[in-house]
Amino acid sequence: MKTRCENFNFVRLIELKRDGEELTAEEIREIVRRIVSSEIPDYQLSAFLMAVYFRGLSINETTALTLAMRDSGEVLKFSETANPVVDKHSTGGVGDKVSLALVPLLIALGFRVPMISGRSLGITGGTLDKMESIPGLSVNLSTEQIYKQVMEIGGVICGQTPRLVPADRRMYSLRDVTGTVPSIPLIVASIMSKKLAEGLSALVLDVKFGSGTFMKDFDSANRLALQMAEVGNNCGVKTRAIISRMDTPLGYAAGNWLEVKEIVEFLNGKSVPDLYELVIEIAALLMIETGKSDSIEKAREQTKECLASKVPLKIWEKLIAAQGADLDLYHKKISQDYTAPCIMEVKSPKEGYITECNAGVIGELIRELGGCRIAADSEINHEVGVDMLKKPDEYIRKGEILGRVHFSNPSQTELVKNRFLAAYKIADNPLERLPLIAKVV
Repeated sequence: MKTRCENFNFVRLIELKRDGEELTAEEIREIVRRIVSSEIPDYQLSAFLMAVYFRGLSINETTALTLAMRDSGEVLKFSETANPVVDKHSTGGVGDKVSLALVPLLIALGFRVPMISGRSLGITGGTLDKMESIPGLSVNLSTEQIYKQVMEIGGVICGQTPRLVPADRRMYSLRDVTGTVPSIPLIVASIMSKKLAEGLSALVLDVKFGSGTFMKDFDSANRLALQMAEVGNNCGVKTRAIISRMDTPLGYAAGNWLEVKEIVEFLNGKSVPDLYELVIEIAALLMIETGKSDSIEKAREQTKECLASKVPLKIWEKLIAAQGADLDLYHKKISQDYTAPCIMEVKSPKEGYITECNAGVIGELIRELGGCRIAADSEINHEVGVDMLKKPDEYIRKGEILGRVHFSNPSQTELVKNRFLAAYKIADNPLERLPLIAKVV
């Protein structure tokens, strides 16, 4: 008797999923193979994605889809290195610059880090856009260049190559125009297949929730984190997840170049408490998962000592130079207080405790200024953004600076001021402070 896969009929498989049936791993592999070879037309693939959106996938189906997508192209292999190959992934948020600090820190701790990142999505900044604000730097590397840099420098921060997970590109482009982007199984398979293609031994996920990211509530973030961690572990990669709040921008700056500038200051010893907490916790979890430390307390201390040594700052410069950065122009740019044509200090209209600095409002402002994409082909203005942000729980006096806005057009001055002030709430009494990290999975 022939199996359903041997009698491959995609319409029948769409109907099965529409009716809530579970597909086999073999059927899912064949679907992915035909997606890559373009044997399945867009209208049928769209119908399949919509069936998945409404009916979901079991954890076995999600695992099978993730592996099939990973294997749809090249998979990096670093078997000849004794250094554990690790990475981190964030679901994105306003001012989320963790990757830029974490990669050189992990390299200094003795890891290999082939970080393949993405661009801005909505109001959340993209790691690649931040990297491209560095003069001369390229994020478009071949598979061979990625491998070479990881082996020579210890890590890389670059974009997805055409030969890595080609199935995801076609599926995501259709998800984007069919209203199926929010499907958790499809999100999991998309994210995890790309991370698994890096040839990792361990992975930590930073799943964010709040006004400054696409997951608005803890329950949604928790479901996503649990599924990604389970799929990662099912696929043979030691996977942990942090669920963190994103109601306030991370750090004191948001906007591509301003975040790079803050990272350099951070690696040079500047105190940025929320950024510090996430960077240390993610690195410490990777130390535990790879056996480099036998307790989370010891791992945190080792990580803090390494960061304080400023060795990661030296590695950061090696990394960006390896990717083509013009270090003379880079240092000149770093030395400038601002690089946008216009800058405005926004002052507090009243005295009191800051109870809100809304990441969503700040993100929308940066997008309006051109710092994030409105459409896939939008040009990014790397110089705009905000910095010197006052954060919740701080006490501020009337007329004191709440933050600075970097923008391009003097005619935007009044609009910029009003939009920035709309992100803040100031009260007579402070609110109860909630922990940045809500849960570790």
